[in-house]
Amino acid sequence: MADTAVGVTKDAGSDPSRRDFIYIATIAAAAGGAASLAWPFIDQMNPSADTLALASTEFDLTKVADGQQVTLKWRGKPLFVRNRTPAEIKRAVADDHAALKDPQTDAERVKPGKAQWLVLVGSCTHLGCVPTFGGGDYGGWFCPCHGSHYDTSGRIRKGPAPKNLAVPEYEFLSDTKVKIG
Repeated sequence: MADTAVGVTKDAGSDPSRRDFIYIATIAAAAGGAASLAWPFIDQMNPSADTLALASTEFDLTKVADGQQVTLKWRGKPLFVRNRTPAEIKRAVADDHAALKDPQTDAERVKPGKAQWLVLVGSCTHLGCVPTFGGGDYGGWFCPCHGSHYDTSGRIRKGPAPKNLAVPEYEFLSDTKVKIG
């Protein structure tokens, strides 16, 4: 119907506020549909439960006697947990100022007050071989594949390896339990 008194004609579909509402409702519905379609693709990129379970591990230190080492599997790599003797600690501290390829003090590689416990990723930094303890020239680890020698703090001393054995993130939960990762 036409409103002749004012001179303006009104049509049922010409209300601007109604048109804006329809546009906003359509855009909101489209965005919701796109999000519901995209979520499964985004969610599948999250790590699986077995991967998350490997992110950290707890270990009971009472299983390791003085001067012994335990090898664990963590994140698909070997992990050395070594209970160092006072002689090994003394030797490592004495070598703090030796000529090192990757300079690092023994205190930087252990937790304060827990120098007897050394936690290392057991992969040679040259090509990823697993070094053995006690075969090297410096009383520490020796990589038989290519001849890298590490000291009692896991620092590279001789051979082709460019870096020290890695120290993972770890914390002591108690005097007898450590959490790695």
